[in-house]
Amino acid sequence: MKTSDKQFEVNKTEQEWKENLTPEQFNVLRKHGTERAGTSPLDKEYGEGVYNCAGCGQPLFTSETKYNSGTGWPSFYQPIEGAIETSIDRSLFMTRIEVHCSRCGGHLGHVFADGPKPTGQRYCMNGVSLEFTPKTEE
Repeated sequence: MKTSDKQFEVNKTEQEWKENLTPEQFNVLRKHGTERAGTSPLDKEYGEGVYNCAGCGQPLFTSETKYNSGTGWPSFYQPIEGAIETSIDRSLFMTRIEVHCSRCGGHLGHVFADGPKPTGQRYCMNGVSLEFTPKTEE
């Protein structure tokens, strides 16, 4: 299954992705898999910092927009501008809005319209598709 026909800035062969990602990351980022709810340590990470794409390192979300949605997945109410793109996902007998990295096309999760103010959005992300970089003291 292809993420999109779009050419992304970071473009690798399937073999290159397999060599650069863990099996869990490959399944989620490249094969549109989903990690089990409650398994990601990033769900309970509330330190200051940035959540980057595990596939290409692009910054996607900041800790300022993270909140506890109670779903068992890291959730945010707003991405960094230009960091993500969306497409329609009609798998599993439902229609959802898929979220993917705008730089490499990696599948991150889905966005729902039941989030908190100010956006009302819940970006429900697979923790395995993210890498957290803590803010360093200056």
